[in-house]
Amino acid sequence: MVNVTSLVWRHADSAPHRVAVMSPTQRLGYGALREVNAYVAAAVRAAGLVPLDRVVLVAPSIPEFPAVYYGLHAAGVTVVTMNTMSTPHEIGYVLDDAEVSLVIAWQGCAEAAEVAAREREIACWRILPGGRLAGAPDTASYDSLVVHDHAPDDTAVILYTSGTTGRPKGAELTAANLVATCDSFVPVLDITTDDRFGTGLPLFHVFGQCVCMNTTLVNGASFGIISPFDPAAMIEMITRERLTTVSGVPTMWNAMLHVPGYGPDDFRALRLASSGGASMPVEVMRAFQERFDCAILEGYGLTETCGATSFNDLHRPAKPGTVGPALPGTSIEIRDPDGAPAPVGQVGEVFLKGPTVMKGYWNRPDATAADLRDGWLRTGDLGALDEDGYLSIVDRVKDLVIRGGYNVYPREVEEVLYAHPDVVEAAVVGVPDAHYGEEVAAVVVLTPGSTATAESLRAWAKERLSAYKVPRLYQFVDALPKGSTGKILKRAIDRGTLTREPTEQPATTTSRSVR
Repeated sequence: MVNVTSLVWRHADSAPHRVAVMSPTQRLGYGALREVNAYVAAAVRAAGLVPLDRVVLVAPSIPEFPAVYYGLHAAGVTVVTMNTMSTPHEIGYVLDDAEVSLVIAWQGCAEAAEVAAREREIACWRILPGGRLAGAPDTASYDSLVVHDHAPDDTAVILYTSGTTGRPKGAELTAANLVATCDSFVPVLDITTDDRFGTGLPLFHVFGQCVCMNTTLVNGASFGIISPFDPAAMIEMITRERLTTVSGVPTMWNAMLHVPGYGPDDFRALRLASSGGASMPVEVMRAFQERFDCAILEGYGLTETCGATSFNDLHRPAKPGTVGPALPGTSIEIRDPDGAPAPVGQVGEVFLKGPTVMKGYWNRPDATAADLRDGWLRTGDLGALDEDGYLSIVDRVKDLVIRGGYNVYPREVEEVLYAHPDVVEAAVVGVPDAHYGEEVAAVVVLTPGSTATAESLRAWAKERLSAYKVPRLYQFVDALPKGSTGKILKRAIDRGTLTREPTEQPATTTSRSVR
């Protein structure tokens, strides 16, 4: 049997009262988690869904997320998790592309999902406190429910991601991929059932879901979550629950560093802090170590690898500025522009191979063939390996913008701007930002005589995009720089001229997108 839920349920047999999930307001034991998982699975089966039907789950980082998530896996359906800030337009695209049969959304963020589902005559159930499902059919006894037996290559999860050259595409993560991810972190993190793992990451994203939640619960430890992320609340959870392991993105660690009133004594139980999603400034790592007597170790991964590729593990010397050596079972290769292996220390494109690499992109054979060749995944990232096999990520081939740990794909934003009647051309780029790492900026050419403003374009984008994707910085120009073929040359755009409008206040984000 290959099913992540069956591995979580083992602990309900051996230690039903051990805490599985904890938040500031709830605690759920392994036995109670299994009970609500079984209820969800029974409801899905009663609704007529069969294994590998696609179901969209929209929920924040609350105990009800794993309650529904593992129930869906128990039923054998393919789980498609989506950002809680997704608009009806964004959800609708996924519903159409993945040919979704059912939508399940937390009551506090269900409106957009309900709109998109209603337009397509797809059922949408609301998740109520405790994991009950409003709108689901009545179920008989589910005490003896049996977890679906997946084939290793069955698509267990689809997570939507995107490049700069097309619309979002779904990375197919198999039942075996999910289990391999959990297994790969055990020897480098020394996870035991006594560990208490905490995070403020979104569970709908690969880092929080596959690396943090699945790894913790499959291995029988306790999993602490807060939503939305707040640096003071995160530190309070670290101290209150005596967390032993915490994961976050650089902006989270930087924010916690600036919360007054805490020191090493508050972090006494914490043996490991890990970071991903974007490069961690060495000075932030150093300051965190000095203040809390706790080192932050970096790792690297992609949606297409279940978030798992490399990590500065506990058993090897950490090298600040690197994302560590490959995880067990994973191979990393740096290739030059001709596709040949690059020498040690030389920068080239990062290629990956191993048990966590995705099956492919859902219904995208061309994209799959372009990125997966002979089992090797082409990442689009530029990096280098040192003599000890430690990986450094030095740049990105794609024009991806990472704002506060969230991936923003320029092409998706540009398509929304191009749909505005007054926009002739648009280029979306990232500019350095002291808090978010990068801010989203748009350089726009308007139709002659247009009265459109940055405020009106921002309002247009807010109706069609999640908040973190909406450009905050705008520049209006007569023409965008182009090459001889007519392609817009983003590198020729002067980012120094892009400034924030005085009336615009920085928006907050709570977590990350690709590890």
